[in-house]
Amino acid sequence: MKIEQGHFDYVIVGAGTAGCVVARRLVEGSDARVLLIEAGGSDEGIASISHPARWLENIGAAHDWSYAYESSPHVDNRALFLSRGKVLGGSGSTNGMIWARGNRADYDGWAAAGNAGWDFDSVLPLFKKSEDWEGGASAFRGAGGPIRIERARQLNPVAAALIDACGTYGMPYLEDVNVPHPEGVGPINMNVREGTRCGTARAFLQPVRGHANLTVLTGAQVVSLTLSGTRCTGLELLMAGERQVLHASREVILCAGTIDTPRLLMLSGIGPAEDLRRLDIPVAAALAGVGQNLQEHVILAGLCFEAKQPLPPPHHNLVDSTFFWKSRASLPVPDLMFVPVQLPYVSAEIAAQYPVPSHSFCLAPGLVRVQSRGHVRMKTARHDGPLEIQPRLLAEQADVDALVAGLELGLDIASQPAFREIAHRWVAPPKRLSREEAVAFVRRASSPYFHPVGTCAMGSGEAAVVDARLRVHGLEGLRIADASVMPTIPSAGTLAPTVMIAEFASRQLLADRVG
Repeated sequence: MKIEQGHFDYVIVGAGTAGCVVARRLVEGSDARVLLIEAGGSDEGIASISHPARWLENIGAAHDWSYAYESSPHVDNRALFLSRGKVLGGSGSTNGMIWARGNRADYDGWAAAGNAGWDFDSVLPLFKKSEDWEGGASAFRGAGGPIRIERARQLNPVAAALIDACGTYGMPYLEDVNVPHPEGVGPINMNVREGTRCGTARAFLQPVRGHANLTVLTGAQVVSLTLSGTRCTGLELLMAGERQVLHASREVILCAGTIDTPRLLMLSGIGPAEDLRRLDIPVAAALAGVGQNLQEHVILAGLCFEAKQPLPPPHHNLVDSTFFWKSRASLPVPDLMFVPVQLPYVSAEIAAQYPVPSHSFCLAPGLVRVQSRGHVRMKTARHDGPLEIQPRLLAEQADVDALVAGLELGLDIASQPAFREIAHRWVAPPKRLSREEAVAFVRRASSPYFHPVGTCAMGSGEAAVVDARLRVHGLEGLRIADASVMPTIPSAGTLAPTVMIAEFASRQLLADRVG
């Protein structure tokens, strides 16, 4: 298939969470000709995408990139699956629909690191702009935006028990967990509308699919950017086996995500010079930070309990409630985010050690302020070649200590009356563990939250890839608008922050166009 119009004002690479937002805002806010390119296919007619309780079926499906994290002794030499959506809406079409902004301190930290305009007060209007909050507009919530946000209702017994147990433990109740300083327990926020996923493909892109100035390509793999000196002028892609060259008169915006945005930069000669030369890729722009600074939340798949009686069928997003808490009281902000799971959610190693009954449920401690840093590297110069994706989970002792504390906290919560009412026995672990046993349990149970960020970090130092306006350092006509630009990972899920980043980029693009 040959594209009839090879010249566009803006070309967006990746119709995932961020790309759908940028396309919508450019089409609505200007008369620009916009091309949106997606390697995957349509999200229409896939029940596991639309039906919240079936989202786990997306993991490893045909619309999943099915990446893997490299093994490491820090996680008991396990290679860990990394799910990334290969479909319109990207991972926002396949994930668990948790809508969480994180803590004010996350964004104030970005600004304090030299990124002007990214403090919480500055980005709050962007969070609000995208939302259609069930409770209506307020100082901290938005209404009338494209994405419907609702609290879980009619909670599963496991989720209700979590709220009650945390209350007797001493945690405050949060009517809305998306306050600026979340610390406590409450029903989870989900991006759903009338029981159906409300991701950016449906909420942002679908209403403008028929716009005359928008072209959407699916099944198209971008293989390199085209450069004229220090200016990005377009790209090359493969579609139905045919290579095509497309031009962007204004900008190319990379929204391919934390794994594929740095890969595309490196394929185009933009990245660490030594790594590029090793692969015989000519260096067009030496940027040492491309592919570095990989960060990932860690969740324990293993804190499991046998139910006294069969639980009702899982519903909502299998979670329903959550809490934010500190692994150490001296911390300035919570570093743990727990979710109850209405199914037995354990790693293969934990299941082999502790046989898990089918009528079980879990508490999943998540570490959301991680210290460990990893990287993404290409192993060959092929556009579809293997990658070395190494997050170095638990490489820093502080992360191990925090998750050991999280394990202990989970057992404390499980000891509260509300959980004793629904739990017949502790399955994994069956009892309190020694420090040595707890560390071993954490290393065997640790799993990625599927929240990779940071591989094209924003900043001004040598390791930075983009500036505070998301423009790639040293190049013109090239911007990045996805989770790869996060200098540090937010202390919650990454869906809402990624939408906010796309809103930020859209605002900058429209302002630059007028200017």
